[in-house]
Amino acid sequence: MAEPAEAALDAVAAQLGQAAAPSRCLATVRQLTGLFREARHREKATESVFQNLLQILRKGTSDIDVAGKDVSALAHLDDCLLLLSECFRCLRNACVQCTSNQNILRNLGLIDDSVHLIQLLRKLETDLESSLTAFRCSLQFLGNIATGNIDSQKRIWNLSVPFLFLDCLKHRDEKIVEYCCMILFTCLNPERTRELREENKLNLALAVLQAYRRYPESEWAFLIVTNHLLKCPELVKATYARLSNQERTMLLELVLSEINDKNSIVCKEMDTFLASCFQEKCQSVLQLASAANNENEEALVTLQLLDALCEMTSSDEHLEHLQACPYLLETAVSTLRLAHLSGKQTTNVFTAARSATAQEQVSHPAVGFKSHLIRLIANLCCRNKANQDKVYELDGIPLILDNCSIDDNNPFISQWAVYAIHNLTEQNERNQELISQMEQQGLADSSILEKAGLKVEKEDQKLILRSVRKTPDL
Repeated sequence: MAEPAEAALDAVAAQLGQAAAPSRCLATVRQLTGLFREARHREKATESVFQNLLQILRKGTSDIDVAGKDVSALAHLDDCLLLLSECFRCLRNACVQCTSNQNILRNLGLIDDSVHLIQLLRKLETDLESSLTAFRCSLQFLGNIATGNIDSQKRIWNLSVPFLFLDCLKHRDEKIVEYCCMILFTCLNPERTRELREENKLNLALAVLQAYRRYPESEWAFLIVTNHLLKCPELVKATYARLSNQERTMLLELVLSEINDKNSIVCKEMDTFLASCFQEKCQSVLQLASAANNENEEALVTLQLLDALCEMTSSDEHLEHLQACPYLLETAVSTLRLAHLSGKQTTNVFTAARSATAQEQVSHPAVGFKSHLIRLIANLCCRNKANQDKVYELDGIPLILDNCSIDDNNPFISQWAVYAIHNLTEQNERNQELISQMEQQGLADSSILEKAGLKVEKEDQKLILRSVRKTPDL
């Protein structure tokens, strides 16, 4: 005697095999969709049930193919599309946590037929809501048959990359974009992510980033970028070169969010790449001194790069690598000098100010630029004798001391300057001696030194900079 679950499936399967009219067939498939919501029914499903569903899909595919060639047939397509949508819902449910059903469906060719049908739906020129619904349901099915099933993922990848994914990612419907991202995320692994560097597939990585920019709340697009794209530095380099400045800013915001997420790892190979991008474009920020250039997109990207480098150098995982990065420290010091000089020559955003309104601070993109440069210099010199000496040779210590005053255009600049002086003088006698002489000549504010936990004393006619064991204010 058949078990209740098996008997229920047998009854519906018998009806499905006998149903000829679309309306009767639709009602039967709906019953099956409902049954497959329960694991006990999914586990009892037989291949014959899925063969019946496959026949319905193939008949629907044929009807859509005809309609695509004959506009007059579009008016009679609604019932067909409703039935196809329900078939995909049924198949979607059948795959939930059921590897055996996933394998049966793949072996029957359901993935191949579904991809072909999706291509037809994409090309179908109709405003029927039922067409959009069928498209969505087909993608949901592919997402479910791929979940946890390596063979299904491989088959979908081989059939869909790059063109089907590209078409779906650029679709006007947000849900289709989201479901496409779900499938893509499920199919990606390190090897396939590296494949995206290939010229014929690079547009797929770009399309994901563009989809995320269109739909910033998209969880799947976010996961593709953070869990896959950002873990492949070569791919980031290749896509970065092809992105617009606005898209670069968005990508860097994601990088920054990952750096700030202590449970996430941005690979160290990204350090050199981001540093080189900053070094190449850092002086573009100086153009923001002119009010006419405060929308300079290249400069806005550079500011985002600086933020990322500041956060990276605040992490032990990235600090040592960036401290050894060729010319990064020199670039930071020289850019600080140019910005400081620009602010002294004319009154602009780089001029030390004590009267900027809150609105001005918020609206100008270069607010905080000098502060961030000093923070980067401070971090790069932390417990690093070679970099401490390099700042001395670049005559950077007087420059930093000259930026110790409160500046409304650069919040916390005095605190970062204090921190920089602390890091520059820690176990570095030459730097200590220079600052001692500057204090004696009135070129260094003693209150700044006190905040850095330092004081100047005379000993045997020699000026000595001593630590008063105070942690610098940050």
